Amino acid sequence: MSNKINRLLLTGAAGGLGKVLRPRLAPLANKLRLSDVANLGDAGPNEELMPCDLGDFDAMLTLLDGVDSVVHLGGMSIDGAFEPILNANIRGVYNLYEAARLKGTKRILFASSNHVVGFHKQSERLDADALLRPDGNYGISKVFGEAASRFYFDRYGIETVCMRIGSSYPKPIDRRMMSTWLSFDDLTNLVTCALHAPEVGHTIVYGASDNTPSWWDNSKAAHLGWTPKDSSEPFRAEMEASAVHLPADDLAMQYQGGGFVKLGPFPHK
Repeated sequence: MSNKINRLLLTGAAGGLGKVLRPRLAPLANKLRLSDVANLGDAGPNEELMPCDLGDFDAMLTLLDGVDSVVHLGGMSIDGAFEPILNANIRGVYNLYEAARLKGTKRILFASSNHVVGFHKQSERLDADALLRPDGNYGISKVFGEAASRFYFDRYGIETVCMRIGSSYPKPIDRRMMSTWLSFDDLTNLVTCALHAPEVGHTIVYGASDNTPSWWDNSKAAHLGWTPKDSSEPFRAEMEASAVHLPADDLAMQYQGGGFVKLGPFPHK
């Protein structure tokens, strides 16, 4: 891929991580197209604002017109009832990939989640081939997204980097996040590497900083050239002093998905 992308699409641009990445991605593209169902504010110098419901296929076709690469953060980011997750995370992902196929988009960075493997024990160390064990409706939707992206690469050659993002916040706030925390700088560098790596095929990478202890092995994503620089360790004392400490037999202390493994069941809608 060329050093500067002609038109880069960022979905979910009004969300938490979308707001973080919006100014950081702008220098990577001649045009940064921003989409969300929420208010996107005013357009910057090289920005295009295109509000879009991921569940609307015709709107997605328009959204993908002329797009070279996508950073797909759009969708529901919390667990809950199935219907909203279905529209945004399942129907929306299908619409994204089918629109990308029809419009000729070649690379997608898909914001997957650690919750596709949330029912693995915290004592396990996982790589890209770990058995999928989602911990809720949200995790199930991300499993669908990973499967769809695999199909669209095998059948149509659309490259995808599935970023199994851990916990990307200003700082870790509990014991689990000491392992899953992903700093904003490391997230930015991951996205940059995934956009510019010469070939990515279909890659799964765990999005976590250089934390201790570490649950995830990214050796099978080494071709991305991404090496996290930050660590949760400098926050340990602050976290220990302020976090709620759960008993060792609490499910959130046993499984990688943390509190997600205890949520639900949810109403259908």
